[in-house]
Formats: sequence, structure tokens, C-alpha cells
Amino acid sequence: MRPGRCLLAMAALLFGAMAVPAQAATIQITTTDLVFAPAEVSAKVGDTIEWINTDVFVHTATARNGDFDVNIPPKRTVTSVLKKAGVVEYYCRYHPNMKAVLTIAP
Repeated sequence: MRPGRCLLAMAALLFGAMAVPAQAATIQITTTDLVFAPAEVSAKVGDTIEWINTDVFVHTATARNGDFDVNIPPKRTVTSVLKKAGVVEYYCRYHPNMKAVLTIAP
């Protein structure tokens, strides 16, 4: 192997070893007093949403476009993994005034 190619191969190995895979995040969305908080969230495909229901009522996080429909029992936490990019408006089927937006990047 020529010296230039050897140096190039070593540089490629060095930069490959330094590359760190992206870590999925865990994002908490809480229902308190019949409100989703925060009402606007940014996330990425692969991130996990922790739906935390602090109310005494059952809630849902139901995407208007049909991407997800999560049932959240009272005083419980439920998780779901984001699988599709886009801007998703969601609401609670039992309390339709509860609305929020989730912006999911690829």
C-alpha cells in the first residue's frame, strides 16, 4: 500500500471511531388539570414519549392524522416510540378541548 493510501485509511478509521451514533431522547408530556404540557413539543423519529397522567381521569393522546392513539390511565405513565416524521396535532378523545402539537423530525 502506498504511504498516501495508508494515511488516508488510518484517517478514515480514526474518524469512524470518533463518530457517535445519535441517541434517542425520552420526552415527557404531562396531563395536568385537563391540559397537555407542554402543548408544543419537538422530537425526532425514534424518540420515546412518556405520557404522564397526573389527573384522576383517563386521557388519550389521539393523533388527528391517525398516526397514534395512546390510552393513558389516571395516575399512570405510558410510553410510545415515534415512528414517522411530520407535524401531528393530537387531542384527548374524552376531553376534546385538550389539544397539543408534536413536531417530529426525521
